[in-house]
Amino acid sequence: MRRVVLITNPYAARNKPNVVRTVTSELEREACQVEVVPTSGPGDATRIARAAVDDGVDIVTVYGGDGTIMQAVKGMIGQRVPLGIIPGGTGNLLAGNLKLSRSPKKAARTVARGVKRTIDVGRAETSEGARFFAVACGAGYDAEIMAATSGQAKRRWGMGAYMARVVTTVRALSPTPFAITVDDEPIQLDAVMVLVANCQHIMPPFLSLGPSVTLDDGVLDVVALSADGLLQAAWVVWQLAWHHPDGPHIVRRRGHTVRIECEPAQPVQLDGEPGGTTPFTASIVPRGLDVIVPKSHGTAS
Repeated sequence: MRRVVLITNPYAARNKPNVVRTVTSELEREACQVEVVPTSGPGDATRIARAAVDDGVDIVTVYGGDGTIMQAVKGMIGQRVPLGIIPGGTGNLLAGNLKLSRSPKKAARTVARGVKRTIDVGRAETSEGARFFAVACGAGYDAEIMAATSGQAKRRWGMGAYMARVVTTVRALSPTPFAITVDDEPIQLDAVMVLVANCQHIMPPFLSLGPSVTLDDGVLDVVALSADGLLQAAWVVWQLAWHHPDGPHIVRRRGHTVRIECEPAQPVQLDGEPGGTTPFTASIVPRGLDVIVPKSHGTAS
């Protein structure tokens, strides 16, 4: 019988007690012994995941959003205990990139019946210390929106809470000078936001950075976007969605280490969670994490 620790975040946007019961029952039907451990504050998921790995569990599963998932990953990085995911947050960005079902019952079945896929993880040294990300981190407008959106609004409206904030602020967009270093290449440019991506889809399934951006390619993809006001912002998003190459409003680079500086300092986000302010340095942790995915989307290892 496989041992599964199920980490739950009672404060996540979509967290519901009946879902925990459903997931637990489904895993037990699949011959898993389940221990449910709720978080009560920041850092708890890291501590719980690390203790579970040290205790020799077979699977660490998280029911929560990307923030809780990445806290757990911090306690698992470099270990070969796989991560199972039950989507329970606002964006569920990593789950979307891994093509996991939003149905708790189906996601639980994937945890029990799926296969392991080994993926890269990003590490960011920020003003708040070392943090990890699986999808993307960045500085500028996106981080500003995420920091300004309340937890209550996210629980009530989901992704709509972010969109409402965008609608009320996008007209005031204006670029800021950024100094970016990708490996040893310095870049000076004006941008409204700079993304450092590990995944193809930054808003799955709607907004993609292109098929060359994958979770296991061993590099980070840097995308700097520039726009001045609503019309330019809409044009840039359209170009990004259709994978246009570099141009006056989109600059792309790839590398293993990325340093981002800005004056004045800009807010930073990691997988949709606030992460302090610039400057910060991001680096890739190749093959840093095993995740459980559906058999049709994974590679057994």
